[in-house]
Amino acid sequence: MGYPEAMEPILLGLFLAATFVQLLYWLGLFSRLALYRQPPPPKVPPEPVSIIICAHNEAENLRQNLPFFLAQDYPDFEVLVVNDASSDNSLEILLEFKRKNPNLRIANLTTKVSRGKKAALSKGIKAAKHSILLLSDADCRPVSSKWLEHMQAFIRDRVEIGLGYSPYIREKGILNATIRFETVYSAVQYSSFAFVGMPYMGVGRNLIYRKHLYREAGGFDDHMDVTSGDDDLFINAVATPYNTRVILSPEAFVFSKAKSSWRGYYRQKSRHLSTGTRYRPVHQLLLGALSASHFGHYVFGLALILFHNLETIVFINYLVRIVVVTAMYGLITRKLRDPSLVFWVPLFDALFILYYLIFAPALFKKKEPWT
Repeated sequence: MGYPEAMEPILLGLFLAATFVQLLYWLGLFSRLALYRQPPPPKVPPEPVSIIICAHNEAENLRQNLPFFLAQDYPDFEVLVVNDASSDNSLEILLEFKRKNPNLRIANLTTKVSRGKKAALSKGIKAAKHSILLLSDADCRPVSSKWLEHMQAFIRDRVEIGLGYSPYIREKGILNATIRFETVYSAVQYSSFAFVGMPYMGVGRNLIYRKHLYREAGGFDDHMDVTSGDDDLFINAVATPYNTRVILSPEAFVFSKAKSSWRGYYRQKSRHLSTGTRYRPVHQLLLGALSASHFGHYVFGLALILFHNLETIVFINYLVRIVVVTAMYGLITRKLRDPSLVFWVPLFDALFILYYLIFAPALFKKKEPWT
């Protein structure tokens, strides 16, 4: 047998194994999110909450979005904005808001202490009056005045961490659709893992936890050398199967505006993905197996078609998997209030192969500053 013929059973085995692993993830794990029903928030006495927002040169975003945070329908909360050495008129805008909103507090940093927002967030956490912290960003806005109520209500008894969802605003264009789709896929992963008792990350645009977790973890000291990680690496360190809850009430979503350029999106995702090598080994293993099986399903399948004329077996396996994946996405995107994305599933699911190739260097490159 020549070399190509000798490779056929190996490639076929790898292709079938990759497809099988993908079906295990989608039917055995991600289906938990697809079939999940968010219960109504428990009727319990509300606890005071500190909303913390870090802002570096976010004057216009503060002007547009801060009113949504200040207008929360909740009896006892503060909005603490950390002005992280802004060189624009962010401080003036904050002072203007403060004159009309007594529950707004400002922590002003005159010098940018380090890359990223960890120093600013640490300042905000230490200055916060209340024991429950709800984090977001200046370029975000809660979808409703009940956001705080829904996020806080589940922080009870053993539950000390709430993983909220933060979608991007729908706009025209392939870039916007790409970012929204990738955001949904990320939510599929971290939510589903949390459902089976393996929480590994949260999104800092919509994240709630008790302040003592920060103190007991030593703040962000273990990963201060990494620009990102104030959300995912922190949660990776402190979350357990018992103290973490996924919160998917539509009233608890926080929307933000997606990047408007491919360069901006690349820098943002590279920065975020750079923290993956710091996750716990079991999380790295499971997420690596997910990515590798996704990549192998397409690459080995393509090789079987090009070099071994096995179109039929590849097509049958592809069809089975893409039907399952599309069905799961159909349920999930309705739950996450972006059902139009389901029409993009066959395209974006295949294009994720390019995503893996483009962003793989981010795991090893020098970290970029937060902007």
